[in-house]
Amino acid sequence: MTNHPTLRAKLETEAQTLRHRLQKIQGDLRQEDGALSADFEEQAVELENSEVLAALEDQTHQKLRLIEQTLQRIHNGTYGVCNDCGDPIGTKRLEAIPYATRCIKCAESAET
Repeated sequence: MTNHPTLRAKLETEAQTLRHRLQKIQGDLRQEDGALSADFEEQAVELENSEVLAALEDQTHQKLRLIEQTLQRIHNGTYGVCNDCGDPIGTKRLEAIPYATRCIKCAESAET
């Protein structure tokens, strides 16, 4: 597979941004781990905030993992090759979903 320097640079920048976001989220979660407010309504808000932060943390971890896997495929020279059938993944598909690991045919088969 051909070299993808522009995509690699974009993904590395995005990964760095996500790592920074994770640090901020984790810092915010640690601050909220203290004792809950004495006010019941304030406790409800604090718990809801913690749940939202935890969900954001999970989503950020998932996206970072996808980016890291994509960067590894670029490094290995397997980026753009379907994990299932070994055929090339279409350029338009990769432009739409840079993390795609399956060609459209295999992706559609996996969904059914």
